[in-house]
Amino acid sequence: MDPIFVYITAKDKEQALFIGKTLVRERLCACVNILDSVTSIYWWEGEIAADNEAVLIAKTSSEKFDALSERVNQLHTYSCPCIVALPVTHGNAQYLEWIKVNLSW
Repeated sequence: MDPIFVYITAKDKEQALFIGKTLVRERLCACVNILDSVTSIYWWEGEIAADNEAVLIAKTSSEKFDALSERVNQLHTYSCPCIVALPVTHGNAQYLEWIKVNLSW
C-alpha cells in the first residue's frame, strides 16, 4: 500500500462533513480531517476571488485515489474542485498500518 493524503477544498464545513463522512463510510479513505474556515484567494474566470472554504485531508492509498476523486466529483458542488494527492514518504508505522487496515473490507 502506498499511503497518500488527499487535499480537498469544499464550499463550507457542512459540505466538507458530507463528503468526508461519505468517503469514510464507503472505505475510500480511513480518516478525514476537516479544517474549517480557511480563506482561499484564487483566479476564477479572469478575476481574483476570495472565499472562505473548508479543507478536507483524506488519509488513503494511491490505489484508492481514482475512486475517491471520482466520488468527490459526484458529491461536490464546484465545477472544478481541488482534489490533489500528496505522497506520504515517512510516518509512524503503526499509523500507516492503521490506514491500511481501515481501507480493507
